[in-house]
Amino acid sequence: MGFEGATTINRKDWDLSWNAALETGGVLVSEKIKLELDISAIKNA
Repeated sequence: MGFEGATTINRKDWDLSWNAALETGGVLVSEKIKLELDISAIKNA
């Protein structure tokens, strides 16, 4: 049996606001995070 799925969440919706500024002027972690799941299960005999 297998399952695949993907979604995008906003970290601030979950009160995850930690971040670090980069020397190039950007930030280390984006506000929007893409979650991808690939789950498989095999029944034991």
